[in-house]
Amino acid sequence: MRPPSLHHRTDGPARPAIPGQNRGPSGLHRFNAAPAGAAESALLGCCASPRWAQRLAAHRPYPDLTALLAACDEASYDLSPAELSQALAGERASGLLHSRAPRAAHTALSAAHAAYESRFGHSFVICLDAFRPSERLDEVLTGIRSRLSHEPDEERSVAADELRRLARGRIARLVADPGHAGSPSVAV
Repeated sequence: MRPPSLHHRTDGPARPAIPGQNRGPSGLHRFNAAPAGAAESALLGCCASPRWAQRLAAHRPYPDLTALLAACDEASYDLSPAELSQALAGERASGLLHSRAPRAAHTALSAAHAAYESRFGHSFVICLDAFRPSERLDEVLTGIRSRLSHEPDEERSVAADELRRLARGRIARLVADPGHAGSPSVAV
């Protein structure tokens, strides 16, 4: 899922390009200046909790990415059990494998996801930002196998932390590129 764009028009003279910098307002500036509905919609692409998105949008403007990420963390930690369930329900297992991957890899990943969803009632979530694409399948399969042994309350806590990490990465990408709203990290 890709967050909607926060592009908006600003009237006034164009600024000259500065070598090494992108033209136009920064992604954080666009996010801060966007209408509340557009900001909330973009944030829902980062975490599917309406209250979480509303809270972050309502506390704009953020002076820098660090402040925005701190607010993301605080809002994530404050999710009620029902809001966490809603956010987890918004995550979908992605197609981590390309079509040329061995059939056995597709089968193993599908079976692991099915076992996880059957046990815990929601998609497996893991933040893979720290891993190279070639390592992601192994991390997902290892993570699912390991986390299947958790008690439901323990796994809910781990999933909440992974969801928070996913949201942080998605927000960072959302505001990083002034010409593009960003795309979320792989949510598996």
